[in-house]
Amino acid sequence: MQTVEDYLGALQAILDASEGRNLTEDEVKRYETLEGDLQNARRTEQIQARHRAYNAPVTDQIVYPVGAPRVDDGLERAYEAYLRTGMPNADIAGLRVANAQGEGTGSGGGYAVPPGFRQKLVERMVAYGGLAAEVDSFATTTGNNIEYPTLDDTANSGDITAESAAVASGADLVFGTVNLGAYKYTSAGAGSNLPLRVSVELLQDAAFDVQGLVSRALGTRIARKQAAHWVTGSGAGQPLGIVASTLTADRDLDTADTPDYADLVDTQDLLDESYEPNAKWLMRKNTWSQLRQIVDTNGRPIVQDSTAGIAQKPARMLLGAEVIIDEAMPLLSSAGDTYAVAYGDFREAYVIRRVSNLVVVVNPYSRAANGEVEFTAWERADGNIQNRHAYIILQNNT
Repeated sequence: MQTVEDYLGALQAILDASEGRNLTEDEVKRYETLEGDLQNARRTEQIQARHRAYNAPVTDQIVYPVGAPRVDDGLERAYEAYLRTGMPNADIAGLRVANAQGEGTGSGGGYAVPPGFRQKLVERMVAYGGLAAEVDSFATTTGNNIEYPTLDDTANSGDITAESAAVASGADLVFGTVNLGAYKYTSAGAGSNLPLRVSVELLQDAAFDVQGLVSRALGTRIARKQAAHWVTGSGAGQPLGIVASTLTADRDLDTADTPDYADLVDTQDLLDESYEPNAKWLMRKNTWSQLRQIVDTNGRPIVQDSTAGIAQKPARMLLGAEVIIDEAMPLLSSAGDTYAVAYGDFREAYVIRRVSNLVVVVNPYSRAANGEVEFTAWERADGNIQNRHAYIILQNNT
């Protein structure tokens, strides 16, 4: 026996032969001996994988301090070799995306990224859109449609029944549904958003962090589009945003383009108390700036949480609740009746679904005559409102 599979097969054969009875002493000893050999075989495969990674065509070298343990980063280094050259190698062959499930046709080519790279990309997504970090989210391994039930029974309550009287029939439970698909977001979309192009000279630079550059650039491109859809998406061919224009606002500003203290208090008080413990404000920075400039009758800003004057930066707190900044929120201006402010429990209100296989395609051929390599990433995701009662929308009334 030479491989891990050989040892696993031998162990299974011992168990199959003893089905319905206890193992004999010889079988126990044989099993334990093979178990030890299996561990050695696994360690051998890990060492061989690391050795192959050391010989991969990567120009940068990692210097480890004396006495420091060597990190098992074979998969990351093999993936970086793919980013630099566009040539697959055995270490990442198991990550290849051959066919993806979904509404459209299957997609081939490209490689799913290792966890370390994906974490960099996810961090960039969260940092770009403030809402994404505050809502409910989950990942799935496939992109088939997901539907789960919702229930609003708040209009019904119990009653008092007289002694020995028959119980009158009550209202039935009425369920709704939340649907989540998997839209394919790509870093090279329509219009002028071309694939990321990096010169061969830069890729061959030993000090160049290719994973860092690719994750930042591709992640920002995907995140910018997703962030806009989480907030204002129409729901037609794209996710439904939390303040989509098709929704109905809960309150209008008393005076167009001019939010005041009464607007904020009334908006906050419209939210049901059950959602109040986790409620936050959502707006873009320009709107937050306008609110910071509201002053009381003595000229003091109402947002300032101390009397230290302008020496301190006020915390992003408004009427006791945290303010979340997302630049995808509509601008509070005279351009129209925009939904400029939202307040509520956004983790209860909105959900984002991502298909776990984020894929990066390296194309060293199309721009070979220019000495450039093209990078494109794509990820499948969707978002939808799961509880409209969990938040309030404040509208600018022009």
